[in-house]
Amino acid sequence: MINGFKRTGLLLLMLLNPLISQPINIPGLDEYIQRNMEYFNVPGLSIAIVKDEQVIFSKGYGTREIGQTKNVDDNTLFAIGSISKSTTAIALAMLEDEGKLAWNDKVIQHLPDFQMYDPWVTKEITITDLLTHRSGLPSVSGGTIWYGSDFSREEIVHRIRYLKPVSSFRSEYAYQNIMYVVAGQIIPSITGKTWDEFIRERLLTPLNMNRTTTTMAELSSMQNVASPHILKNQEVIIVPHRDYDNIGPAASIYSSAKDMAQYVKCLLNYGEFKGRRIFSETNAKEMFRPQMTIPVSDYSDDMQRRQPQYRAYGFGWFLEDYQGQKIIRHSGGVDGMRALVAMVPSENLGFVILTNQEEYRMYYTIFYRLLDHFLGFPEYPWDQVFQKSADSPAEEKQPKIYNTQMSLSLKEYCGIYQDRMVGDITVDIINDKLVLAFTHTPCFTAELEHWDGNIFRLTWRDPTIPQGFVEFQMDKDGIITRLKFDQPQLLDVDFDELEIYRKEE
Repeated sequence: MINGFKRTGLLLLMLLNPLISQPINIPGLDEYIQRNMEYFNVPGLSIAIVKDEQVIFSKGYGTREIGQTKNVDDNTLFAIGSISKSTTAIALAMLEDEGKLAWNDKVIQHLPDFQMYDPWVTKEITITDLLTHRSGLPSVSGGTIWYGSDFSREEIVHRIRYLKPVSSFRSEYAYQNIMYVVAGQIIPSITGKTWDEFIRERLLTPLNMNRTTTTMAELSSMQNVASPHILKNQEVIIVPHRDYDNIGPAASIYSSAKDMAQYVKCLLNYGEFKGRRIFSETNAKEMFRPQMTIPVSDYSDDMQRRQPQYRAYGFGWFLEDYQGQKIIRHSGGVDGMRALVAMVPSENLGFVILTNQEEYRMYYTIFYRLLDHFLGFPEYPWDQVFQKSADSPAEEKQPKIYNTQMSLSLKEYCGIYQDRMVGDITVDIINDKLVLAFTHTPCFTAELEHWDGNIFRLTWRDPTIPQGFVEFQMDKDGIITRLKFDQPQLLDVDFDELEIYRKEE
């Protein structure tokens, strides 16, 4: 089900009858949030603020689904995406507390069949390396293996051995999901319980996060769930929930502002919740300690106020400073949703912002407004600053060249192609058009339009995937031997990692 809705009509759906816990007074906050939701085309949003172990603000805005009247409240479920990584770090911290692992354990001590591309790295990589994005692989490496695929977690881990590094081990920071899948698989190797079972039993239930779920099957049976939305051709449309179960330890959790506020309470209290120790204070501090430095680029003049002096990654958390204050934060993104959790430990202060559209600037606009308020800084026009920071429209990399002919007949492009990471990719003629399809990833199915020579434009059937190009490359004898993609990078997928060869018949 896909519904279009223009920006001019979006404000009409911002119904404000939410469940509210609001002992704070920030003049104009509701109007500020509504105005920015309209500008950024965000149908629904939920916020919770924790201060001194109390939830002092908990509120929903807008609707769960565009074109409908069901309001968002603080129990509405949203995807938290990569914020899920922090739960995996906590689960491992619990096992470290119990003496069942050490942070510097070699991964192969717990997963003997695990392999990296480099045999030396295979032997040396540790749990700490998994959690801090310093494996030597490039950013978002391995996304083509898991994104929308039918590969299990075990199969994903097996296929990591084909991923080629781009830097030396431990030398550079490069954010990715796939190593957190490996980290999550250590849990069943030690406990005999899946990551999902362990997280439910040891973390979600003790924190009273009763509406939080790790699986799509459970989510499908629940009520009060926000729908994902994307902006396509200047129109907000609904897209289906993407199943992220196969990378659960990195990105699969759905939660509410109310539940996430309990999570933030525990984190700000260094692992203690309502007098009960969930994990040790020692390991809470280890999670929040800089483990891997991240290069800091210069911000534009109007963003200088948020220019950090340092940035690092801990265990499942980004660490940086804001106006002299340490900030612990992590954002999360899946198709059609964005989320942010941020904490200021010195102030015992935490924020949860959940949205059902892909516009990340929305949560930053609110976060910095709230941060300034609580830290006592003068008000700053963050909404105007982030509105100005709009991404430039993408330009087609391949200029259209008219009056060129295909080098071959349609039938000659057909066949089975193969990448050892993702498996078979078929090219067939369907209704007089070439159709390309990844065997293990149904969302990677595209119709091919001839562009120039042996280059075709890809129009993917999945609306979340932007158009790209594919080139059929030939050998010196004019025989097609390879496929090469020129595809705009998705949120967590880089097609440049693929090495696709035509299978011999």
